[in-house]
Amino acid sequence: MVMNMIGKVLRYMRSKNNYRQDEVSKIAGVARNTISQYETETIQPTFDMIEKIANKCGYKVYFESVDGSDRFQSKDIIRKDV
Repeated sequence: MVMNMIGKVLRYMRSKNNYRQDEVSKIAGVARNTISQYETETIQPTFDMIEKIANKCGYKVYFESVDGSDRFQSKDIIRKDV
């Protein structure tokens, strides 16, 4: 299940760049303990937080169709207020 993988993905991106949790937490604007809880999957981050952490670590979040014919980032979608 994807929800159970996000913590592992966040930890991988952070570790790959030799960032400490406190460094990522400052950029993300949350407590270091919150980053720890994301990584241990105690709590789930919002999509915006996932993007923020990914960007800090030098990654982009993409969506790709199963057949590979379409690929986009969330910034490519114009968000409307509901």
